[in-house]
Amino acid sequence: MATQTIITVGRQYGSGGRYVAKLLAEELDIPFYDKELLAEASKDSGICTEVLENYDEKNTRGLLFSLISGVQTHGDSGTMYMDMPLNHKIFLAQFDTIRRLADKGPCVIVGRCADYVLRDHENVLNVFIKASQEDRIKRIVTYYGADPIKAEEILKKADKQRASYYNYYATGTWGDVSNYDLCVDTGTLGIPGTVELIKKCVRIREKKLENGEEAW
Repeated sequence: MATQTIITVGRQYGSGGRYVAKLLAEELDIPFYDKELLAEASKDSGICTEVLENYDEKNTRGLLFSLISGVQTHGDSGTMYMDMPLNHKIFLAQFDTIRRLADKGPCVIVGRCADYVLRDHENVLNVFIKASQEDRIKRIVTYYGADPIKAEEILKKADKQRASYYNYYATGTWGDVSNYDLCVDTGTLGIPGTVELIKKCVRIREKKLENGEEAW
């Protein structure tokens, strides 16, 4: 299925959102960016990949974080990020890379406030993937090897971290339905059904655009 749409995927931890996004990209035959985006951001900004990975989707604003005055870079491309706090350097590095990748063409981007970063882009479908706590616990125990006793705590911590990051850098609230074009429960539809629903939404949206109508 050919598409011209950029799809951003926000997700609750344990909902299978990353897997949905990867399958979606494969079936649409377009690039997929999750951790791959960090390597791209490293090349663009000069910030080393390890630093990007350590603070990926984390809003770390403690004293130690604030006292860090520099960041390991390579080449001249990192100089523009040197005179600002590390958290802002990392966010802006990813911000610039997300916009560059979207300008190249259709792709699927997971997390990292991509829906906010591309809020003014003409051809974006913003999706949020969720599931019940019971379904998410089952997933992280089965597929991630989480301790069943600690699973609920793990979910809360991961979601809190993602919400804190999003709410700090974006203007909206993480998980708020008003931020997204489509919210899907993988516990209701399953992973394949979720992928099919998003593909159908892409087709409907693009058909409206081809007919000269507003996308939504």
